[in-house]
Amino acid sequence: MVAATAAADVYRGGHHIMIEPDELEWGPVGSMGEGAEIAFIEGDISQEEPFTFRLRLEDGYRILPHVHPEYERVTVLSGTLHFAHGEEFVPDETHKLKPGSVAIMAPGDPMFGYAEGETIIQLHGTGPWGIEYLNPEDDPRN
Repeated sequence: MVAATAAADVYRGGHHIMIEPDELEWGPVGSMGEGAEIAFIEGDISQEEPFTFRLRLEDGYRILPHVHPEYERVTVLSGTLHFAHGEEFVPDETHKLKPGSVAIMAPGDPMFGYAEGETIIQLHGTGPWGIEYLNPEDDPRN
């Protein structure tokens, strides 16, 4: 996965990338299933390099318990993300993250959550990046 195709049109010289929100190209997220979309901004998540992407989640979208191989750094841009540490999806245990909120989770820490209203979050970190669901039946790739 590389930077959004639109990014090629928005380079402004040197190594700068400048992208307006309406220039992002949204597409399906194979590892998350229906109700989630992704827009890549920079990097190749399969490589050991920095990456930035956004996720757009529909109202009520459930992020089932999972882990990542590297640090996850999330900034809530719009909507509300209810998020928690844990191996089971327990909505009452989540913390309400409003726009501007940040969450940072260590590699291997189990987490879950859900979106209240259409929610857009931005994730950044260093790859290789991936997701492993604690219950393989929750993985839409299976």
